[in-house]
Amino acid sequence: MLLIAGSAAGDEIRVAVASNFAETFTVIAERFERETGHRVIRITGSTGKHYAQIMNGAPFDAFFAADEERPQLLEQQGTAVPGSRFTYAIGKLILWSPQPDFIDTEGKRLADAKVRRLAIANPKLAPYGRAAQQVLQALGLWRSYQDRLVRGENIGQTFQFVNSGNAALGLVALSQVKRPGQPVKGSLWEAPQSLYSPIAQQAVLLRENQAARDFLAFVRNAGSLRTMQDFGYGTPHAE
Repeated sequence: MLLIAGSAAGDEIRVAVASNFAETFTVIAERFERETGHRVIRITGSTGKHYAQIMNGAPFDAFFAADEERPQLLEQQGTAVPGSRFTYAIGKLILWSPQPDFIDTEGKRLADAKVRRLAIANPKLAPYGRAAQQVLQALGLWRSYQDRLVRGENIGQTFQFVNSGNAALGLVALSQVKRPGQPVKGSLWEAPQSLYSPIAQQAVLLRENQAARDFLAFVRNAGSLRTMQDFGYGTPHAE
């Protein structure tokens, strides 16, 4: 009986996770593992690539996307479990440099013609890349940056371009530099959310699996939402 109970409590969940949410996801998943005995396997990547993999039959139990578009498509196409889709976090875009005091509080550094490289995520693959393009277009800077853009496959790679010094600036996720109880490294400007479409990050269940369903519910509890807020996300109300 003990062996049977241990097996039931030790189910394995495979979850496709958007790059920007990887670290926050790990904190929440580890707490879930401690409380339930289940194991959560995280596969990190761009939302666009994950979507393509899911459509090609990748064996994921759940999908934490960086947008709402792909989860909606999966639901419409009958690939996701009906009624399981929800917004788990609201992403925030920032202009960031690892150099202290390099970026001013109004983001004027973005218009500096002396900036040789600006890193953004690929707008065709990553929702944060699309948001970065919208911000540059809204500020009238999109054309002037065409020869100065470094495009990452996902927001994680984009952050590394800036962190390593391969780009002077980057339009990245606030969650990549904000850590609970720690000062933010470098300097940043938080882009007004009026300059880009809301980054409503949605999750969806891809196959009927009780452990995965329990995990999605766990992500929506008050403790998990506080963790997301601590990492720089906006959140819906706790349930």
